[in-house]
Amino acid sequence: MNLVLVTNNIGLMWVAIELATLSTVLMVGIYRTPEALEAAWKYFILGSVGIALALFGTILVYLAAEPALGEGAAAMVFTNLLPRAAEFDPMILNLAFVFLILGYGTKVGLAPLHAWLPGAHAEGPTPISAVLSGLLLNVALYAVLRFKMLMTTNPDTLAPGPLMITMGLVSLIFAALMLYRRRDIKRLFAYSSIEHMGIIVFAFGMGGPLANFAGLLHMVMHSLTKSAIFFSVGHVAQIKGSQKIAEIRGLTHSHPALGWALVIGVLAIAGMPPFGVFMSEFLIISSTFSRAPLLALIFVAGLLLAFGALLLRLTGFAFGAPTGNGQPVRASMVPLYIHMGLVLLAGIYLPGPMVAWFQAVARLLG
Repeated sequence: MNLVLVTNNIGLMWVAIELATLSTVLMVGIYRTPEALEAAWKYFILGSVGIALALFGTILVYLAAEPALGEGAAAMVFTNLLPRAAEFDPMILNLAFVFLILGYGTKVGLAPLHAWLPGAHAEGPTPISAVLSGLLLNVALYAVLRFKMLMTTNPDTLAPGPLMITMGLVSLIFAALMLYRRRDIKRLFAYSSIEHMGIIVFAFGMGGPLANFAGLLHMVMHSLTKSAIFFSVGHVAQIKGSQKIAEIRGLTHSHPALGWALVIGVLAIAGMPPFGVFMSEFLIISSTFSRAPLLALIFVAGLLLAFGALLLRLTGFAFGAPTGNGQPVRASMVPLYIHMGLVLLAGIYLPGPMVAWFQAVARLLG
């Protein structure tokens, strides 16, 4: 009941995302090293600027709704806003959406608003990296989608799709190029998160039942896969005593269970079949190619760039002569295999209730 109230009120939703930022900032800096403190402060400052922009956009939405819904809480509840959005001032809504996508886009990690994300992933504890990639990025994107629904309901506003498509493609291609230059394994997968958030934002920018369905599926698949990858990476950094890719070699020889699990995770996040990430990316490409072939070609080029970078890095740290001290892994691999099993299953078969739920949400998104 409280969760429904928070997500249905534009003010409470902003407060919830801000609280999530403040709590994770403390976790990013928990090791108290100079690098961790720098990453935490950068996350705090840039996250605060972003959330301030989102707050201003939220105030503008309230200002646009007030003439139609009156003062007070009624003008801040989505179930009241959506049916009357066509009556709102389109110019105020346009301005509000620009601030909202810049503000919440900072939390999503879209380029060029992403500067906090690689450091927060690399310097914080590995569980926090998994939470950031698998949960908090999606929460901020959820807020963007709620406001996008308001924009599409008002026929006189600018279409939000082109702006989201542009930011999605820029994030995808930028992150794909940056993957080739990463020397830290956690920063590598941090840029992979930027890439995949770009893919998701692109899908929702394209819109339509198929692209929205694919975007929702990709959110789930990315969360499951990236959580498993960071689970693996945390143990790799412990047993090798370093996060530098150059000092991590031969994982499949020194620690077969962990090494091959990481190989599977990287192949899954790179979009190899039959994993669920491949299915969602295939649906996005199909939907885009049927309506905008040129955009589809740019999108595929970005995916191929990222695919090449991940495979290049994978061959380095997974194969070859082992390096490091070869300490045993003192943790169960069961959570990792459960996540990857779910991602594999989703690429082969999706349960009917899950498909129906995704379809219903895709229709709501327009």
